This record gives sequence, structure tokens and C-alpha cells, in this order.
Amino acid sequence: SWRPDLLEEFGVGPIVAATVLCAWSHPGRIHSEAAFAMLAGVAPIPANSGQVTTRYRLNRYGDRQLNNALHTVVQSRIQYQPATRDYVARRTAEGKTGREIKRCLARYVARDLYRLLENTPTAA
Repeated sequence: SWRPDLLEEFGVGPIVAATVLCAWSHPGRIHSEAAFAMLAGVAPIPANSGQVTTRYRLNRYGDRQLNNALHTVVQSRIQYQPATRDYVARRTAEGKTGREIKRCLARYVARDLYRLLENTPTAA
């Protein structure tokens, strides 16, 4: 395995890790975590309508396979990770919908994976 540290992340299995590595390709290809989020299709897009200015919609563009991989990680974290369950309960109490919560979690996972990929030295 080229990046075994990916498999140490909660919810990341061999297929998800391979998908992330294929999208990421090499250090320096993606210049920021925001660009990685946009590539993954998890960057928030404002969906303002009239007086409502705090809504965001899901980005339907980008690498759909990478987006699916992030969705898989989010689903497994929601189901099995206590810290994520606590986060979901807190955000639900704040009035967020399930879709908004998953969007926030997907962005968090994308940020986490980007930092892991960019900052971890590779072994030759």
C-alpha cells in the first residue's frame, strides 16, 4: 500500500482509500483544501432566495466517485463513531437538517483527508 496512513482514518477502507488516492494523484496537484473540497463536490454553494441568505446547497459537480467515497466515510462515522453521533445530535438541536449536517461532515472529512495526504511524507 502506498499510503497505509489513510486506512487508519475512521471509516476509510481499502476501496475508499484507493478512490481518494486516484483523485488526489500526487502532492501539489491540488493547491488547497478548498480546491480538494470543490473537486470532491462537497464545497458549499450559496442558495440564497429573497430574504433567506443562510442556506447552502450541495455541489453536484466534481469527481462523483470521490464524492461517493466521502459519503461512505460520513455514513460509517454517523453510524459507528460516538463523537460524530454527538455532533449530529448537537447540530440537530440547533435546527440543522440531516442533509445540512451530512454536507458539513463531508466537508470536514475532505479537509481531514487533504491535510493527511499533503502533510504525510511518502516512503520510497
